[in-house]
Amino acid sequence: MNTTISAIAFDPLLPWGVLLAFAIVAIGLAFLGATKRARGLILRLAAIFTILGALANPSLVEEERKPVDDIALVITDDSDSQGIGERRQQAAAARAAMVRKIAGLGGVEVREAVLPPSSLQLGSQGIGGTRLIGTLRNALADIPRERLSAVVLITDGQVHDVPQQLAADLTGAPVHVLLTGKKDEADRLLVVEQAPRFGVVGRNVTMKLRVVDTAPDARGPVPLIVKVGNDAPMRLNAPLGRAFEVEIPVSNPGANVIQVEVPPGTRELTLDNNRALFVVNGVRDRLRVLLVSGEPYQGERAWRNLLKGDPAVDVIHFTILRTPSKDDFTPTRELSLIQFPMKELFDLKLREFDLIIFDRYETGNLITREYFRNIAQYVQNGGALLVSVGPVYATPRTLHRTPLGAVLPAAPLGEVIERAFKPTVTTLGDRHPVTADLTGAGKPAPMGVANAQREEPSWGRWFRQIATRADRGHTLMAGADNRPLIVLDRAGEGRVAQILSDHLWLWNRGVDGGGPQAELVRRMAHWLMKEPDLEEEALRATVQGARIELRRQTMAEGFRPVTMTGPDGRTQTLTLNPVAPGRAIAGIGVDKPGVYRFDDGEKSAVAAVGNPDPLEFADVRASPDKLQPLVEASGGAMIWLGEAADPDVRAVQPGRTMGGSDWLGIRRNGGYTVTGVDRYPLLPGIAIALLFLFAIGFAWWREGK
Repeated sequence: MNTTISAIAFDPLLPWGVLLAFAIVAIGLAFLGATKRARGLILRLAAIFTILGALANPSLVEEERKPVDDIALVITDDSDSQGIGERRQQAAAARAAMVRKIAGLGGVEVREAVLPPSSLQLGSQGIGGTRLIGTLRNALADIPRERLSAVVLITDGQVHDVPQQLAADLTGAPVHVLLTGKKDEADRLLVVEQAPRFGVVGRNVTMKLRVVDTAPDARGPVPLIVKVGNDAPMRLNAPLGRAFEVEIPVSNPGANVIQVEVPPGTRELTLDNNRALFVVNGVRDRLRVLLVSGEPYQGERAWRNLLKGDPAVDVIHFTILRTPSKDDFTPTRELSLIQFPMKELFDLKLREFDLIIFDRYETGNLITREYFRNIAQYVQNGGALLVSVGPVYATPRTLHRTPLGAVLPAAPLGEVIERAFKPTVTTLGDRHPVTADLTGAGKPAPMGVANAQREEPSWGRWFRQIATRADRGHTLMAGADNRPLIVLDRAGEGRVAQILSDHLWLWNRGVDGGGPQAELVRRMAHWLMKEPDLEEEALRATVQGARIELRRQTMAEGFRPVTMTGPDGRTQTLTLNPVAPGRAIAGIGVDKPGVYRFDDGEKSAVAAVGNPDPLEFADVRASPDKLQPLVEASGGAMIWLGEAADPDVRAVQPGRTMGGSDWLGIRRNGGYTVTGVDRYPLLPGIAIALLFLFAIGFAWWREGK
């Protein structure tokens, strides 16, 4: 602590305006006396200004000052690119040396901040990259600028948030950069310039890539491997330094994992940027539906409105207004305003439809056996068929007696049940995604509880059902006498759904409380379309940051352990935890990007954990270019730790050079805090009286001569 005279202060006894007015009057009188050559004028002015000075009340201010330490800020970049080679070790050694040397100067407080590594963020909307300047701004927020003596950045120079006007924020404070890594580094990297997130199933999407190799001896083209899911990889030749396009087939609805990789170059810093992982979500363009209705009834409009209400559905609807039992020998071609295009629909263009629906259709001579055989073959080859039956299904004119019966899982027993009943989800239905958790179904019986009963459904009743025997497939809902009501089955490569009643429309009309008709039909249609989310046997892996969530859907009673294979080939066994009938989950944390594969012996899945930070690995070469303008504007130093592993630290007065090739300066600000203030009057009363009397007396004496 020291004492310093800091200033002369005034505490006027009269307002400054009054004193100024007196001074002006005095000067005016003096000027008037000068024109008349009056004697003693100077002495009178001295007397007047002595009085004015006394009224201004001047005093000498003496402060007691306590020096305060300057602040040096040391920020260490610990982002992912610092893990390359010996950069992280260089940074740790430099940080420890800087803290020790700066603290050894005395009078300097060292504050530290660390930019942590990136976290795995597949699908994250974060901007990524090394946000070193953001860390610097946060650290400066609570540092008084008059105390800031220097900023030391320990980094590889790959900083992605350097604004052009940052130097103005650090006026007068030198910014020093200690660069990890080596000069003239080279690397090969794969740059994804365009990667679509969605694609239409059955079509190709285009991604744009570029392979960059900064090694002096790099030559192209280089081999490129593209793998879609579990399909065989595509092998291409890619040019160096020039963008090129690759066509990727979207074969499955839902997530399609795309993996692109180039081999290592002659000089490599990391292989993390030699590959790219992304997901293309397959969506259907439009759903083309052929709806063939039999004799009109109240539920026909419900089917049509349901399908027409979806803008993604194109519906071709034909209604057979005249049944074969009403044959009056009128030619078939004359039974409608336009000729029924049977050959086009059921032969030439049959495979263009995604779904065929028969609603209460009865056989006759309109659709021939040959066309029914075509439809059955269409299903066997991967098509989808939904059959909603009416009373005629129990008669000799049933569809089951046509070649279509080969793919229908429920055979009629020749009986129509005409009484009220509530559709009930079966035990298999509780496990199947089409009917699991269906609104109004009631809670299923608790797992593991003997003789437990499920809740009664809250939806409305139906009043007619066709008695059938389900020879195959899964009966998801039962009706009267616990007979099959909704049956789903696979036929060859295709799928079939049967609704064994024509009263589904009652739910849509709200009869007896109504029910989830639209949701049930939507789920059935999506299952028929092989939507992944409605597969009854599925193993799904979802990436959520640095965690993979595994979900198993099955119709079986138990769940098998799942084997996970990581990108490095290591395996791990996961145990699934049941959460509902037919559903179980498991979670696993991951710390490496790449493709993770899961298999339980029946089903398999893959999860693409993307690069932790694509921007971070876009260019991993150590470089001074991005921070050089900031260093020059602040008068700091740029030092390569590979060339000056232990740079010197010096205390420097303001206005001097702040750094060199092997040293950096810490500015001495000379800051202090005032702990006490004393004031001493410069014109005490006795001195003023003596001066005034002397001036007046001498002036009288001068005038008397």
